[in-house]
Amino acid sequence: MGGAVSAGEDNDELIDNLKEAQYIRTELVEQAFRAIDRADYYLEEFKDNAYKDLAWKHGNIHLSAPCIYSEVMEALDLQPGLSFLNLGSGTGYLSSMVGLILGPFGVNHGVELHSDVIEYAKQKLDFFIKTSDSFDRFEFCEPSFVIGNCLEISPDCTQYDRVYCGAGVQKEHEDYMKSLLKVGGILVMPLEEKLTKITRVGPSAWETKKILAVSFAPLIQPNHADSGKSRLVHLPPVAVRSLQDLARIAIRGTIKRLLHQEAVSKAGSGLKDPPRFKRRRARRRRMETIVFLDKEVFASRISSPSDDNNNSEDMEEERPEEEETKPSELKPEPPVNFLREKVLSLPLPDPLKYYLLYYREK
Repeated sequence: MGGAVSAGEDNDELIDNLKEAQYIRTELVEQAFRAIDRADYYLEEFKDNAYKDLAWKHGNIHLSAPCIYSEVMEALDLQPGLSFLNLGSGTGYLSSMVGLILGPFGVNHGVELHSDVIEYAKQKLDFFIKTSDSFDRFEFCEPSFVIGNCLEISPDCTQYDRVYCGAGVQKEHEDYMKSLLKVGGILVMPLEEKLTKITRVGPSAWETKKILAVSFAPLIQPNHADSGKSRLVHLPPVAVRSLQDLARIAIRGTIKRLLHQEAVSKAGSGLKDPPRFKRRRARRRRMETIVFLDKEVFASRISSPSDDNNNSEDMEEERPEEEETKPSELKPEPPVNFLREKVLSLPLPDPLKYYLLYYREK
């Protein structure tokens, strides 16, 4: 067993490795991956494996390998305000990263077969909102999860701009998956051993692109043995934001703009942030190989010849910076949550401050 990229020591280093291997290619996707620590979605006793590029499964709980999620995020071409449907939403890790990009006026729905996994996903979502400092850098489209078989979605459900299926789709279900998509929308799913991107370019016109060789566990077929009747899955209605929510979004946005203006003003006056320590990482050569990851298999990329030629130069350039750094400065100070500080300093009643901070824990 192995990964397409090297293991990281922490979430940031895992993302660095995914960027270096070109699995993460855009800034929006990078920001979402850095904002949510993958280890937070692991059970405590398995967290040592969180920053390896490997899939993880425990009972019904399952996480795909980071390189798979990054390819999915890039292929979905996410933008603020879009609607997203996650079929087999699992722990909610992918849905939460997507929600950071969709913003407050997007739609973020997930369908999951197992009730215990939905409960787990809700706990992880609540933990992220209440405890993560990175949450305040975004306006979040909070995911909603419903239980059911994703092959039994009610035919009167709305269509979505983006759809992802996290299980192997049999050829006979391809048209069903396509029917969930709006014109102009993108569907990403494992189809016939390939991670496939399908774009709906017209009412009955499609463009298909094969992204990566993969092997997912197949979709579980509906079981009607008990009653003989289909149990239709009804997705959450697309609700209009309340005036209270809109006010919170507007106030937080205004405070962020003021903080940005203050930062620009300080930069213009010659004040600069202190340089942060840069980790020295040995760049590892990527080989062409087939990788097996708990029901997932894919081909890793081949490095260009220039990668090997540049290794020694990169090491030499970064080494002096490390040598000049004092031991006490090896770890940068944690970033200051300026939005949180600003809100807490406002002359407002505490309940209102906590509301603006989404009732964050102190």
